[in-house]
Amino acid sequence: MRFAPFLLARQNLPSHVLADIPGTVRYELQNSGFAQRVRPGGSVAIGVGSRGIANIDIIVRAVVEWWKEQGAKPFIFPAMGSHGAATAKGQSEVLAKYGITEANMGCPVRSALNVVDLGTTPEGIEVVMDKLAYQSGAVMMCSRVKWHTDFEGKIESGLFKMMAIGLGKFAGAQRYHTHGYRLGLETVIRSVGRQVLASGRILGGLAILEDGNHETGHIEAVPAETMETREEELLVQVKSWMPRIPLRDLDLLVVNQLGKNISGAGMDPKVINRTVYGDYNPWPYAPRVGRVFLRDIHPMSYGNAVGVGMSDIVNSRVVKGMKKKPTYVNGLTSGAMASIRIPVHFSTDRECLNQIWRTVGILEPRQLKIGWIRNSQDLTLMAFSENLRTELEQNPMVEILGPAKELEYDGKGNLINWLA
Repeated sequence: MRFAPFLLARQNLPSHVLADIPGTVRYELQNSGFAQRVRPGGSVAIGVGSRGIANIDIIVRAVVEWWKEQGAKPFIFPAMGSHGAATAKGQSEVLAKYGITEANMGCPVRSALNVVDLGTTPEGIEVVMDKLAYQSGAVMMCSRVKWHTDFEGKIESGLFKMMAIGLGKFAGAQRYHTHGYRLGLETVIRSVGRQVLASGRILGGLAILEDGNHETGHIEAVPAETMETREEELLVQVKSWMPRIPLRDLDLLVVNQLGKNISGAGMDPKVINRTVYGDYNPWPYAPRVGRVFLRDIHPMSYGNAVGVGMSDIVNSRVVKGMKKKPTYVNGLTSGAMASIRIPVHFSTDRECLNQIWRTVGILEPRQLKIGWIRNSQDLTLMAFSENLRTELEQNPMVEILGPAKELEYDGKGNLINWLA
C-alpha cells in the first residue's frame, strides 16, 4: 500500500483579530445600557458555556470587572445543557478547564441543575430556566455566535440558543431537543428564547465572533430588546468568515482529533460534510468526502467522544480514550444517536489506512485524493495528496510549503504528525 506523496499546505485565511479585547468588552458594556437596569449592589448572573472559545477567560474576566465597577455583585454560572455529564460538579469543572474559576475571575462560580418554570410557549413547549440565574433578577450571557452543526437557519448557535438550551440546563435540553424533532431546532430555539426574554430577567448578551483562524474578531453587547434581529445579522457576518477545506472532492479525510472544545459535534459536520444523524455529504458548500479516518480525541475534550460516529474508521486509541458517561449523556440528550456509534477500529494508523482505502471505489491507492487536517476548527496548516496540486495552486489563499513527500510512520505504525 503506497499512497501518492503528500504536500504540506497553509491556508492563509483573512484575519479579523481584535487588538484590545478587554478594552472592547468595556466599551461595549459601557454603551449597552445594561447597568441602568440593575439596582446598586444588585446581583448579576453571567452565563458561560462549554465551547472552546478563544480568549473566553479574558473576555469573562473583563465582564466581571466592569460589573464590579458599576457597584453590582456578579457571579458566573454554567449555561449548559447536558455537558459536563449533566452534573453540577461536572459543569463547573468544564468552566475551570477554560480558566473560569473563582480565583481567576474574582467572583463566585455557582453551579446547580435546579430550574424554575417559565410557562409554556404557543407551540406547547414547557420552558424552564436556571434557578440561580432566575433568582438573581439580572442575567447576561457570554456566547459565541456561529453556525450550528446540525441545521441551517437565520438563527443557529449563539445567544438565543444559550437562552434556551444553556439556561434550561439538563431538564430543558432534553425537552427542547425532543420538541426539535417535531418543530425543527431553530423554531424551538426562537420560541423558548422569546419565552425566556418575557421573564424580564435577561439584560442581554455579549456576542463573540471568531474569524477563520479561531481568533476573536468581533465582540458586541446586544440588549435583550434587539437580540433576535441582531443575532441574525451577526450570523450572516460570521458565516462569511467560515473556514473551509479548500477543495471540491476528497476520497479520504484524515482528522487528527475531535473534541467538544473544537465543536459541539466533536467534528464540525459542515467542515467534514456529515451530519450527526448519519448522513453523508449533505452540505453543498463543503467538499464531497468519501471516508473519514479519525486518529484521536483532543485532551481538552476529557473523554467526551461525541461525533465519533461520523467517522468511518478510527484508531483504537479513540475507543480506549472515550469516556462513556459524558459521551452517552451528550448524545442521548441531543438525540443524535449516530454520533456516538463506535466505528470499526484498528490499533495503528497504518492498518486503518490499509483497510479503509479499499472502500472508496478506487483500485489503485496512489489515485486516492486524500486530505489531512488537525481538526475541523483549525484549517490553516493541512496536508493533501499530490494529485490535488493543480486545484490547490488555483486557490489564491493556499500556499504549498515545499516538495511532496511520502507519508512517514513511527515504529508502532502510527503517522508521524506533520501538522503539529
